[in-house]
Order: sequence, then C-alpha cells, then structure tokens
Amino acid sequence: MSNRTITVKDVCDLNFETIGNTSQPRIIKYLDTGSITRNRIDKIQQLDRSIEPFPSRAQRKVKNETIIYSTVRPIQEHFGFLIEPDNNLIVSTGFLTIDVKDKDIEPKFLYYVITQKGITNYLQTIATNNVSSYPSINPDDLGNLKFNIPYDKNVQQRIAAVLSALDAKIELNNRINAELEAMAKTLYDYWFVQFDFPDKNGKPYKSSGGKMVWNAELKREIPMGWESAKMSEWIDIDKSGDWGKAEPEGKFTLKVTCFRGADINGLNGLDELKPPVRYIHEKNAFKILKSHDLIIEISGGSPTQSTGRLAFITDATIKRFENPIICSNFCRPVSMKNNKLLYNFAYYWNSLYENGVFFGYEGKTSGIKNLLLDSFVNSYFTVVPETDIVNQFYDFMENIQEKKQTALAENQNLIELRGWLLPMLMNGQVRVH
Repeated sequence: MSNRTITVKDVCDLNFETIGNTSQPRIIKYLDTGSITRNRIDKIQQLDRSIEPFPSRAQRKVKNETIIYSTVRPIQEHFGFLIEPDNNLIVSTGFLTIDVKDKDIEPKFLYYVITQKGITNYLQTIATNNVSSYPSINPDDLGNLKFNIPYDKNVQQRIAAVLSALDAKIELNNRINAELEAMAKTLYDYWFVQFDFPDKNGKPYKSSGGKMVWNAELKREIPMGWESAKMSEWIDIDKSGDWGKAEPEGKFTLKVTCFRGADINGLNGLDELKPPVRYIHEKNAFKILKSHDLIIEISGGSPTQSTGRLAFITDATIKRFENPIICSNFCRPVSMKNNKLLYNFAYYWNSLYENGVFFGYEGKTSGIKNLLLDSFVNSYFTVVPETDIVNQFYDFMENIQEKKQTALAENQNLIELRGWLLPMLMNGQVRVH
C-alpha cells in the first residue's frame, strides 16, 4: 500500500467562512462547543433574532462534510463530522472548521485521522502550554499536523467505512439504552409520582379509586399503607472518597479505577467513560464500592449546574472494569440499608436534581461549591412504598440495568477496538478489502 505525506493545512481550508451577526438570517440553528462530543450531538439550538440577540460566538459557517473541532481543551473531544447540515446551521467560533479541498482525500477518513486519542492528547499538551485563560489551540496547531496516509482514496474510504460501522453500532447501543431509560423513568413516574401502580386486581391504583391519605411531612396525599421517611433513613454514609497515587508507592499498592464527578455521566451511559487508574493505601480497601452503592458528586458544579449528580453501582457495572471501583474525594460513596430501594432512591434523587433542588443545599469552600449532603438527607422526606410494590419495581429495573450494562460494556470494547484499529489500518498492518 503506497502512502503520501500530508499536512492538514495543505489539504484543507481552515475556518473557511465566518459571518458577522448583522448578515445572519432572522432564524438560525446553532451548535455550541459543549453540545457535541465525538460526533454525538446533544442539542442544536434554534435562535430567533426577533426574540433575542444571537450569541456573539454564533458566526462560523459549515458546509457538507465539514469537520468541527473545539479549540478549547481538545482532550474533552468536542468534535464532529457534519453531513448535509441545514443551510441555517451556524457553529460557535469556539470550533475550528476543517473543509477538505484536496479531491484525493476522503473527508470522513481525515476526520478519524485527526481525532485519534494520540492526536487529542498531543493537542491538549499544546493547549496547556499556550498562554491563555483556558487550555486552547489555534488553527496552526492543528493545521501543521503531518500524517502519512494511504495514497489510494478507495482505501481511505474503506477504512472510514469500517470505523463508521463501529461508530454506528455504538450509537445504536446508545439509542437502545436511551429508550430503556425512558421506559424506566416513565414507570417510576407512573407508580411513585402519579401512584398508579398495579393494585391487587392489576388495575392502576389511584385512577381506579385507591384510597389516598394526607401525609403532613410530604404535604400531599399518598396511598393508604404507604409511609414517609427522611432520606437519611434509607442510606448509610460510612465511606469516603480517595485519590491515592498515580503510580505504586510504598503501601499505596491497591490498584483501583477511580470515578470523579466528571465520570458520572459516562458511568450513566451519557458520555464516553475515562476514569483514571490510581493506587490507594492497602488499609483503605474498605473504600472499594460494592453492588448497590451510589456515587454522589459533592463538590463542583457551576452557576447553572448544581452539585449532586448521582450514579449507582450494580453487579453488572462492576463486571465492566478490570479493577475494583472507588470514587474520588470530590464525590461521596453511599450504601443502601435496603438494597431493594436502590432504584426508588436513585430515581427520586435524580428528579430532585433535574428540578434544581440541590442549589438550595450548597455551600462554598475556596470558591468551590459543596453539596451539604448530611444536611439535605436529614431534612428531606421521601415516600416509602409498600414492600411488594418496591420489589416489583426492583425486579423490573434489574432487568433494564442488565441490558443497559451489557450494551455499555460492548461500547467500551468497540471504542477500544476503534482506537487500536485506525493506526493499524493506516500503516498497513491490517488491511480492508
């Protein structure tokens, strides 16, 4: 396989077209840097100039098969490959736009070349060394990248097709998991918010005339026979996080996978998972998380995002990792007193998070927001369902979680395969036909 050497700037137009606010149409679709991660778009905003001014960064135009690459913290992987975007799609000036102009270069192949893990790590190093308020790169940092690639465009297309197939399977798993999660949330709401769980005749309890009684602590009616309790009565907070050492040192020899607040979305299947491997003191083995433990983010957040993100651990979660699991000092591990209440606790907690409740339970230390966890769980009440309903919901959720964790484990393997395969394909050690 014959190769050619290229630099990105020689075969691409970088930041091909930028338009000012005054020349934009009244309505646009806008993509900000935080709304895409490794080609997975979370949100495209529709903006109307007649209602409010466009963001000052909404100025970068894209074309079909434009590669977009966030210039801030490249290691966060806010990049993507846009296929047939809407004519009104504008992206943030926080993106570098890359349009292939060399007819012998397959754009999707180049996308995979410049988004390899080794490249994002290299650009992150440059970004960190640049003098800036934030670790960022400029167009030349990426434009000067040099690669040795297959000369034959057909080979490039076949390589891109293989990698695209892996990405398609990952995205399919993500969609299936999203549907499973939506199903679980709907059932939780139906049973424990609307109180239409199945009665003894299999009919919706409240809608079928099931008796409701006033609960003074919750300040609402709940089904007869149900109770209320402080959230602290459901849990034990007897562990703490740990950060340990980056390498074995002295008695810091216990190898673990450490989850930080930044890893909670990945653990929940909402992002790629990148928890670091650490080494903790052998006497701290009691901090290792077990099935049915929870991880709660207690430090961090932002003005628009509270602390309190949560993830839970199951047997299937533990099987996904080679090492025992702990969480960092910016998180708090929590154990359930009754394992069957795990999913009731988690879905109630997440509903409070989504409704911004934890903003009211935050303090600050050295400018960092901290969740006042003990104060919250000792003052906030939740409904306590009857045991048979709890057990039914638990069994349903166990089945859902097993399916979700299987898909997440497969995605981890596919991501590792994708990272290993590209350099092997580029240097000819692995061939596609």
